[in-house]
Amino acid sequence: MATFVIERTLPGAAELTPAQLQDIARTSNEVVAGLGVAYTWHRSYAAGDKIYCVHETDDPETIREHARRAGFPIDCVVEVAAEFGPTTADS
Repeated sequence: MATFVIERTLPGAAELTPAQLQDIARTSNEVVAGLGVAYTWHRSYAAGDKIYCVHETDDPETIREHARRAGFPIDCVVEVAAEFGPTTADS
């Protein structure tokens, strides 16, 4: 599976309440369970008027189908080319 970063515009995303985030998570989990393909949602970040998500699946079309079924906006989907962090400097 490939890893994808998804950008979604949702005005007021940073002010979503824990209950609203829980509802979004439930919806996402239900859609993932119904897709019938390998799909993992790792995490999402609410920042400003955006939500950024990290998902794993086989192709970007599956990401778009997840968004369509869930009723989530989707602005951009990009496949992760490489992952690195502070310890990469020590390699």
